[in-house]
Amino acid sequence: MNSYIEQARKVLEIEALAVKEQISGLGEEFNRACEIIRHCKGHLVVTGLGKSGHIGAKIAATFASTGTPSFFVHPTEAGHGDIGMITADDCVLGLSYSGGAREILTMFNVVKKMGVRTIAVTGGENSPMAKACDVHLHLKIEKEACPLQLAPTSSSTATLALCDAMAIAVMIEKGFTEKDFARSHPFGRLGKRLLTSVADLMVKGADIPMVQPEEILQQAIFQITDKRLGMTTIVDENQRLIGIYTDGDLRRSIKNSVDCLSQPISAVMNRNYTTVKQDLQATQALSLMQNKKITSLPVIDDAGKVVGILHLHSLLEYGI
Repeated sequence: MNSYIEQARKVLEIEALAVKEQISGLGEEFNRACEIIRHCKGHLVVTGLGKSGHIGAKIAATFASTGTPSFFVHPTEAGHGDIGMITADDCVLGLSYSGGAREILTMFNVVKKMGVRTIAVTGGENSPMAKACDVHLHLKIEKEACPLQLAPTSSSTATLALCDAMAIAVMIEKGFTEKDFARSHPFGRLGKRLLTSVADLMVKGADIPMVQPEEILQQAIFQITDKRLGMTTIVDENQRLIGIYTDGDLRRSIKNSVDCLSQPISAVMNRNYTTVKQDLQATQALSLMQNKKITSLPVIDDAGKVVGILHLHSLLEYGI
């Protein structure tokens, strides 16, 4: 069993070295490639054959999710009609360790006549693709991790790492933010956290617990019980918030006076409360509730009118 681990260590060491070797090769050509991609008015079109094609599909997805519209085109399919997906506003990134992929060379020849800028990532400094493209990024690989020197391992890993470096460098220069990333990932946890507002999760309408200041405490208790939010708002004739009353306030009222149920709610309501606006990010509301150690937040508009109640359970159930 230890032999598996030993072989795995050798593979990881060789591939790690291959990635590290690309650092010393970064120079003006890398800058030029990033500038072409950054200022491309259309899409970045990534292409590659075999293992390079699999890497290319991943790279296209990485660029697309980090602010650079991108898609993958298989070079063989490109020669049978898919090249029609490419416009003069696009740029093409071709991946081939040998640098001699005939199908990619054909793509380059066709799209360059359209004015499309081309970038190649290859291991052959003087390869046909290196000579045919506008910008060439040379992969420096000492050896493949495969002992037969046949299966793409170090070369495919280094290609992936170098293209990831391009994607992130372009992303940073574009000023791509966390919010931008969330818009590309609305179903992910980050998307939920950054795109969900208080308005999306608050209780509203007839479900808001609400009483007038002249009503007695017993009526407030009915609202707390019926609406199941552990509190009620106290509002004026225009539904502007003037106080709140919680389960905790009720316990304190009973402790102070057993005959408190007939008191007007205005006499015992809490005038020291925290509110939020409905356009606030749900994550910010959660942080506020945790800091204040409260479970419900009244949501008000600019006029102070109660428009909703945000409850801690709603945030947690949604996965914020």
